[in-house]
Amino acid sequence: MYRFFEQLSSRIAAPFIGESSRNSRVWHCRCGQSLFFRNSQCLACSAALGYQPEQSRLSSLQPGPQTDTWLLDADPEAGVFRRCANLDSPAACNWLLPANDHDALCIACSLNHTIPDLSIAENPERWCKVETAKRRLIAQLFSLGLQVIPKTVNEETGLAFDFIGIDLEGKLPTTGHANGLITLDVKEADDAHREQVRVQMHEPYRTLLGHFRHEVGHYYWDRLIANSQWLEPFRGLFGDERASYAQSLERHYQQGAPPDWQQHYVSAYATMHPWEDWAETWAHYLHMMDAVDTALGFGMSARKWTSITSHFHPARSTTRSILAARRSCRSSMRGSSWPACSTSCLGAWGSRISIHSCCHHR
Repeated sequence: MYRFFEQLSSRIAAPFIGESSRNSRVWHCRCGQSLFFRNSQCLACSAALGYQPEQSRLSSLQPGPQTDTWLLDADPEAGVFRRCANLDSPAACNWLLPANDHDALCIACSLNHTIPDLSIAENPERWCKVETAKRRLIAQLFSLGLQVIPKTVNEETGLAFDFIGIDLEGKLPTTGHANGLITLDVKEADDAHREQVRVQMHEPYRTLLGHFRHEVGHYYWDRLIANSQWLEPFRGLFGDERASYAQSLERHYQQGAPPDWQQHYVSAYATMHPWEDWAETWAHYLHMMDAVDTALGFGMSARKWTSITSHFHPARSTTRSILAARRSCRSSMRGSSWPACSTSCLGAWGSRISIHSCCHHR
């Protein structure tokens, strides 16, 4: 599992070692126009566009050998593709799937278990916003090398999404995760509603993509940590997940986070229970990865970056200390699927967020 944690350092190091960032944020049409993640048609020449998730790239398209099939201008030898059936729906999906695939939907859309009731006037626009955020999540999971398996393929270990609203009895949906099913209140796509909830919950930010990153962290805890050799190291770092979740939740909303939570957690909510600590840390890791990819995608160079942060003790942020930690990590990880150093590094540096600075296994 160490490869997931080495991604941040490899993105930052790319300009130094002559590599390009695979997870670009800007592509180019055959006419030279800049293309962005959501685009399905070039605004300059009207060329059809499609996103190939396996290669994390958006390309202009040429008609393929059969009707409704397409070839990539970026790589004509990549094969023949079809556009997702949700292209012309309110979801406005611009993803591609192999032409010989038996499904009509791309991998991102195939994860949907329940979509919003489109007879409700506000829901088509809500669904479009939700799907855009979900596609950003799935694209990032692919770029990290994580498996994305729909529940339609594997009910027990697969992933699925419910985008729902108030039910017939007037009961509000609860955003959360349970056994691979992520549920989202579709009203979260309304900016005014989401901001109102953010203020009520005293949250620094609240976004659709943030919801997805947090909830999918719970899913990958089940896939990567539960019943694995990493469960005990997890408990040593995050705490014992067997503690009553209901009692922890009640305590959190009655007493709030500890006064010094900033010294030990990535968010106030992370203090609630070890599962939430993991999910919040996971989400923050994805935030950091996205920020680095965006910066590199728009041409920022790590060569010109100077750190002015004072969050860490100077002795812990020197190049010598980091390189020493890297050497320790590299020797610890040999023959392991997830570095044994992760717990010791995080414990020594006193913060879960330190894993992004310490575990650079390159």
